[in-house]
Amino acid sequence: MAKNLVIVESPAKAKTIKKFLGTNYEVMASNGHVRDLPKSQLGIDVNNDYEPKYITIRGKGELLAKLRKEVKKANKVFLATDPDREGEAISWHLFQTLKLDKNNTSRIAFNEITKNAVKNSIKQARDIDMNLVDSQQTRRILDRMVGYSISPVLWAKVKRGLSAGRVQSVTLRLICDREEEINAFVPEEYWNLEANFQVKGDKHPLIAKFNGKGNSKIVISSEEEMNQILKNLENAVYKIIEIKKSERQKKAPLPFTTSTLQQEAAKTLNFSTSKTMSLAQQLYEGVDVKGHGTVGLITYLRTDSVRISEEADTAAREFIGETYGKEFIASQEEGKESKKRIQDAHEAIRPTYVTLTPVQVKESLSRDQFRLYQLIWKRFVASRMQPAKYETTTVKIDGNGYRFSTSASKLIFEGYMSVYTTDEDQEQNKTLLKDLSEDSELTLKELNKSQHFTQPPAHYTEASLVKTLEELGIGRPSTYAPTITTILARRYVVKENKNLYITELGEIVNNIMKKSFSSIVDVNFTANLESLLDSVEDGTVNWKTVIRNFYPDLDEAVKLAEKELEEIKIEDEETDVICEECGRNMVIKYGPHGKFLGCPGFPDCRNTKPYLEKIGIPCPICGKDIVIRKTKKGRKYYGCENNPECEFMTWQKPSKEKCPKCGGYMLEKGTKLVCNDEKCGYVAVNK
Repeated sequence: MAKNLVIVESPAKAKTIKKFLGTNYEVMASNGHVRDLPKSQLGIDVNNDYEPKYITIRGKGELLAKLRKEVKKANKVFLATDPDREGEAISWHLFQTLKLDKNNTSRIAFNEITKNAVKNSIKQARDIDMNLVDSQQTRRILDRMVGYSISPVLWAKVKRGLSAGRVQSVTLRLICDREEEINAFVPEEYWNLEANFQVKGDKHPLIAKFNGKGNSKIVISSEEEMNQILKNLENAVYKIIEIKKSERQKKAPLPFTTSTLQQEAAKTLNFSTSKTMSLAQQLYEGVDVKGHGTVGLITYLRTDSVRISEEADTAAREFIGETYGKEFIASQEEGKESKKRIQDAHEAIRPTYVTLTPVQVKESLSRDQFRLYQLIWKRFVASRMQPAKYETTTVKIDGNGYRFSTSASKLIFEGYMSVYTTDEDQEQNKTLLKDLSEDSELTLKELNKSQHFTQPPAHYTEASLVKTLEELGIGRPSTYAPTITTILARRYVVKENKNLYITELGEIVNNIMKKSFSSIVDVNFTANLESLLDSVEDGTVNWKTVIRNFYPDLDEAVKLAEKELEEIKIEDEETDVICEECGRNMVIKYGPHGKFLGCPGFPDCRNTKPYLEKIGIPCPICGKDIVIRKTKKGRKYYGCENNPECEFMTWQKPSKEKCPKCGGYMLEKGTKLVCNDEKCGYVAVNK
């Protein structure tokens, strides 16, 4: 009979660990959390120093009964949940729910599911870290307070079940702010000039870009300026005045953190953040690999550290030396990281066995599992390799005092790029300029001018949003994916061609949050709360202190919002659209996807229609009214009411004003009116 019981979260993890521990150990899974705050109420006693009221999660009774039965048989219980705050909290909840004896219960944690890591963790078993538990409790209680206090206000305002969240609402604000920035953006004109030269004795053309005059850079901002420069270049004699050759290095990338893995998987594999995390969880917990049994293929997937254990670093260097050659191994200084024990949660995401190459495990993995494992494996191996080396040639050309330049690079040592390359790396590998000297004779073939306009900031993608959240200190590795999943599921935001766009519903919710709960959606406030959670984890701040300082202000804001929002509550607005079923005038209503037309006779009459809001501006193509429309996913745009006969559409609001320069229609962009035709470029103040 097994003398020891090990409790983990998932059956897959249990199966992998069981293989390492033998017959003296029984391994069981809790299937995630076993206790939580009740769904039907706040679950926090605000009158009793904010004590949380935990209850057993519905459906866990039978599982807990089995666990209690095994606990009675065991001499020793090991709680082996994930090595982070949430994992620590799950262990604590198991300890409380199963009424475990502190004398024969230990907490073990490992960053990778390998034989050595699991066995070492048992040797270094410890008590539950209550600082970690308290930090997670604080996060959970803060999130519950925000969600359960503000969501009813949104419900009352927008009339249907919506939600607010501590991190979710700030993320929504970031996307709204970016959308406003894009809509208000006014493009600025600029011109480029390229010179096409023929070098005597060389068939290939030499193309150089205009830089300026002498050592001063010139930005050409109008066609008039361009024509003046072209006039000054008439009959110019062109001469190479400098050829500079140099060698540069491109450093190997760091191994993946949660954030960088999500970003790179989005860019190169087109994975959503939630898909990346789901696949990574499978690779971490264990996959059946032919010839090896169940293997945990990667280390723990929630981390913000680039540290690598000494054991893994050594194994990677040996592998690189044997596979690629010793000259490819990075110097110790480049790969040096802080030294901590292997169970430390803060290690980068890497393969558990570097010798298990993607090719070896391909047949055992699904297509997407393989692609993600390959990405992680290549990035890790590359991180332990020498930089790539380029030979760069830069050529400067003078004509009547004006300067042109061109440069090219040639890869002379692949280094880490023999394993891992990005699109950017591929673009940089250009052919060297051959047989050029300062005496080379140049003949100008042509000067090519081109007009351009500055572009607005890009819409957020999941990858760029994760990067921004990390840079601003909003949320933590475990929160990025669920936060983005939530705002998409609530239809506050839609995703089209990787880009995230705000919906009408998202705008409404964000405006309410900014008006009534400005501190909750304040980026700095949210980032400071994350720092406080870190301080709770460190043991320098009491977790109850954070709650005591947070809740009274939130409660006051909620009461004020309830009072104010009741005064400005949106009533159903009657329209001139007649209900075909009962003859009443239909009214404007709000639903989860924004405005729609509904019959005031509900529930007797359930007729509804899409609401097409006229903006009082005629269509520039056919003269009929322009209305606000939405894409299938809910993104707002302006189109003709005569669609599909008239195909007019624009993302920005059109203006009644005509462009005085070209006669085209104008768009409202913040305080400016901008001609729709970029080539015209006319800009005026929006009065």
